Amino acid sequence: MSPPPGLRRQGESNLVCRLHKSLYGLKQASRQWFAKFSEAICSAGYEQSRADYSLFTRKRDKSFTALLIYVDDILITGNDPASIVATKKFLHSNFRIKELGNLKYFLGIEVSTSRNGIFISQRKYALEIITDAGLLGAAPIDTPMEQGLKLSDKSDLLRNSSQYRRLVGRLIYLTVSRPDITYAVHVLSRFMHQPRKLHMEAALRVVRYLKGAPGKGLFFSSNSDFRLRAYCDSDWAGCPLTRRSTTGYCVFLGPSLISWRSKRQKTVSLSSAEAEYRAMTGACCELTWLRYLLKDLGLSHDEPALLYCDNKAALHIAANPVFHERTRHIEMDCHYIRDKIQDGSVTTKYVTSAHQLADVLTKPLGKEFFVPMIHKSGVQDIHSPT
Repeated sequence: MSPPPGLRRQGESNLVCRLHKSLYGLKQASRQWFAKFSEAICSAGYEQSRADYSLFTRKRDKSFTALLIYVDDILITGNDPASIVATKKFLHSNFRIKELGNLKYFLGIEVSTSRNGIFISQRKYALEIITDAGLLGAAPIDTPMEQGLKLSDKSDLLRNSSQYRRLVGRLIYLTVSRPDITYAVHVLSRFMHQPRKLHMEAALRVVRYLKGAPGKGLFFSSNSDFRLRAYCDSDWAGCPLTRRSTTGYCVFLGPSLISWRSKRQKTVSLSSAEAEYRAMTGACCELTWLRYLLKDLGLSHDEPALLYCDNKAALHIAANPVFHERTRHIEMDCHYIRDKIQDGSVTTKYVTSAHQLADVLTKPLGKEFFVPMIHKSGVQDIHSPT
């Protein structure tokens, strides 16, 4: 920064400004703000979660209060209204806050509550994407990606690649509440550095799919047994460029979908069993983290989590701790699932491919398979006519 007028004196040309308080715009501003907030909220009796550092909880007898922060946006919930009011007064005395009432809109996510549960969607955000793409009057389609499509780098390069990057970037944030487009967006994000015409056509197809039901989202039922179960799957050598497989898994808490992922594996798998085994390990890691997170929220899981897989060879490898030549080349971290099976944290179970809910996260399906799978995953549209 330039020194203020009148600061320089004769013979004192090396004067600098000493920062007493971090301001917006500095690189360390967000870290300093979070450190100050954490210190203040912990002084009020809250404990910071080790599973998620942005989560703070406080337990006093039967009273439970949870606070979740994202930059300067805060969510407060709990079973004790008096504790929530006291927390808001404490925050207002330490920071200047503005209360927005009951949760309805948060970071682009629309929240609707009822006696039956909570429904989240990004309808307004999806409509903005459709409008910006110029497809508000386009005919909708039933699937986000054409069945069996394998995107490669054999078409012409786009002249304006920034438009593709902007569209895919916005679609990535839309996957927060739309697991039905997760796989398609994951594949499109592989070509951000050199997008081509074929990739842009595939991205616009996703937008046309959103046009059919922009208000789709996830429903979290109030009637739940709080049991963890997960489905994992992989598409062996699905990437035509690198021949690496795609891992997909989805995790349910009771009947509600709470976590999902579609990701290309880091190494090339030598068999479909190895690719499925790696997918099982990824799902097992997610189950372990969710178990820690739920414990901080006051939910302890004594029963093992169920992990469904449609590959019997991978199930046998996970259950058999004996060294075998078929597994000696697999990295040691992939055998993490064996320890979890032995200590009783996870139980594996075979499921047929027809009931494998993670299929929508590993490959493009046709309408006859895609629509039932999405419905079973809990994706709904409360805006559609009954």
